[in-house]
Amino acid sequence: MPMEKGSAFLLKIGNGATPVVYATVAGLRTTQLSINGDAVNITSKDSGGWRELLSGAGTRSVSVAAAGIFTGSSAEVRVQANALAGLIDDYELAFESGTRMRGKFLVTRLDHAGDYNGERNYTLSLESSGPVVAL
Repeated sequence: MPMEKGSAFLLKIGNGATPVVYATVAGLRTTQLSINGDAVNITSKDSGGWRELLSGAGTRSVSVAAAGIFTGSSAEVRVQANALAGLIDDYELAFESGTRMRGKFLVTRLDHAGDYNGERNYTLSLESSGPVVAL
């Protein structure tokens, strides 16, 4: 797999329509994705002293963290509205290779900050709700 630029790792939000059209959340400088899975331990006396895990079981989730400069784009405004209302919405993560991951996410944290003589920036955290699919 060839190396990819971090600047091409994009977070996009759906527009609420059917079919969903995604818009890039503008101004992001960093984006991070974590795929999580809880293990279900099925070790027994017959396991020979080795731990055994149940394949396909447990809870899987995807967490997204991002940070950037506030631009006031319509995508940023929609993320903020979702955070204030506690709404789950459609999001897409796009990679330089053309691979995409789509799913429904809840904004679990949105922070805005700004220095007197600097830009306004923000950080956000998303947690998946339901399946996240790779396309």
